[in-house]
Amino acid sequence: MNFEKISIKEDFIRLDSAMKLANMVVTGGHAKIVIQDGEVKVNNEVCTMRGKKLRPGDKVTFDGQGFEIV
Repeated sequence: MNFEKISIKEDFIRLDSAMKLANMVVTGGHAKIVIQDGEVKVNNEVCTMRGKKLRPGDKVTFDGQGFEIV
């Protein structure tokens, strides 16, 4: 899978915010639903915490798309 690079200036970004930034979802509400339904993986493990803090090196996959925090 080809991972899009998402650059952050802070120490971390929340999973739901990162998904919006990567255009994987349109709204935070949509992110909440797919995360709570277990459709999102962080570093190849299902993640159901929408507030999970992502840091550089973390990889997220959902619906055949992926991005990496840099």
